[in-house]
Amino acid sequence: MVVMLDGRAQAERIKQDLKQRVEMLISQGRQPGLGTLLVGNDPGSVKYVEGKHRDCAEVGIRSIRRQLPADASSESILEQVHLLNQDPACTGFIVQLPLPSGIDETAVINSIDPSKDADGMHPYNLGQLVLHTSGVLHSPLPCTPRGIIALLKAYDINLSGKHVCVLGRGLTVGRTIGLLLSSKSVNATVTLCHTGTRDLVEQMRKADVIIAAVGHAGLVKQTDVKPGAVLVDVGVTRVWDEVQSRWHIRGDIEPTAREYASAYTPNPGGVGPMTRAMLLTNVVEAAERNLKD
Repeated sequence: MVVMLDGRAQAERIKQDLKQRVEMLISQGRQPGLGTLLVGNDPGSVKYVEGKHRDCAEVGIRSIRRQLPADASSESILEQVHLLNQDPACTGFIVQLPLPSGIDETAVINSIDPSKDADGMHPYNLGQLVLHTSGVLHSPLPCTPRGIIALLKAYDINLSGKHVCVLGRGLTVGRTIGLLLSSKSVNATVTLCHTGTRDLVEQMRKADVIIAAVGHAGLVKQTDVKPGAVLVDVGVTRVWDEVQSRWHIRGDIEPTAREYASAYTPNPGGVGPMTRAMLLTNVVEAAERNLKD
């Protein structure tokens, strides 16, 4: 039987645990706070930020919202980042990407206090991930890679010694998940594939696990999958349906490929909810670390 890895259900379990931890923190005078900085009114970004604050309300995390117009200067964006860095009510925050054209996103990310980096994407935190192949990290972890591994563990999928084929070299998933997968606690063997990979189909057919994070609808076909493989679909593409006259979300993995799999993540409903749950986890963990300090 093929197992569907239900990200929504697992994310709800995580949020229930976080709710109890938040109640404990509040009883000790330290309520976690998530800050968001949104520049402009991109519909996708607005919707995503709203979802994060709904999640906060569910578990008792304070919401701290900052918004600037699309024509905001680099100086005004950096000023808002500085204010969030200094705000004691904010235990973690994100700058919603992408930023408007002409804004140096790297400079903005670099200006975030690493201890408040809710996305786990600050160079310092990524460096900690590179340096420590074993032991417990006391710095925020990248949300999507962390969510993927947590989802696989929730279904008792052991990755030790498994060949994991990662498709895509983006910073959010492709270039960071290999660091977590190859840590001693996970112990997987990772192959990172991208547009320069000449034997892509061969790499996929050898893989015990395929993590597709390209944003190319239907890239992974049924014939590309080894029987019994685990399929993790991260990519999102909006495709226009001429018959129904509306947009549909399609992942990187063709639904027919699931027939050969032992387990798969739906898309939507798989990795996305886990990413949001890990964002909340980073914020709560930051508050817990502050309490100990």
